[in-house]
Amino acid sequence: MSAVLTPIVAASENPAPAGSSLARRLWDWSWPKLLALGLVIAVWQIVVWTGWRPKYVLPGPLDTFRELGDLVTTGRFWHGVATTMLRAVIGFSLALVIGTLIGVLVSRVKVLRLAVGSLITGLQTMPSISWFPLAILLFGLTEQAILFVVVLGAAPSIANGVISGIDQVPPSFRKLGAVLGARGWSLYRYIVLPAALPGYVSGLTQGWAFAWRSLMAGELLVIIASRPSLGGTLDFARQFNRSAELLAIMLVILIIGMVVDGVFSSAARRIRTRRGLTAA
Repeated sequence: MSAVLTPIVAASENPAPAGSSLARRLWDWSWPKLLALGLVIAVWQIVVWTGWRPKYVLPGPLDTFRELGDLVTTGRFWHGVATTMLRAVIGFSLALVIGTLIGVLVSRVKVLRLAVGSLITGLQTMPSISWFPLAILLFGLTEQAILFVVVLGAAPSIANGVISGIDQVPPSFRKLGAVLGARGWSLYRYIVLPAALPGYVSGLTQGWAFAWRSLMAGELLVIIASRPSLGGTLDFARQFNRSAELLAIMLVILIIGMVVDGVFSSAARRIRTRRGLTAA
């Protein structure tokens, strides 16, 4: 028996280094995405080999990555990335505040739910591109027009996430909070909203997806000469038939969207695991 227990005791006394654990988690998180990206590149190369379109229209992965390598060495590219990410952060932050407040109010006030509950879902299903004529009419070709559409694209999803999360809170939690003396806002602050966190984070993930798509549509339509952006660079590449640059920028947009979505998905998994909803 002692011979059997010795390795177990030794393993417990010598836990795995924190660095290796972090590297393992990063690898577990990244390899499915790398596999998906590899499959896309393989299919892309096969399509190029078929000669479906000439190479000056549809360049292969090698030419595109070479163009991407040239792009990342230029200051204009990083200026465009900074402009796009700043717009994304501002727009999503505004949508986060507005969507959360609307979701809490609608979930608390029955009249509001009856009045605007279906309207929020309707706004969520509207294509973001359909808001741009109104945005340009109201704000002109400015930053405000882009942010207006980003907020309208993301806020309904966040609000629906809040409403769905609160609806899924067990009634026993509210009763327990009332027994402990929680009333009104304190009940929501300490009982309901923490219990609704998994649904809320799911709403944030979906809201980010809508915000990112709305932002890309906005940068394609509203181009400000003094502020280069990823969407503006994408449109210029189309106008001047620079197909390799166009595909390189599309890859950058895809990778940024996947990375941020991965952050939200990781946060959602941690919350579910901490609450025993999924295995660690």
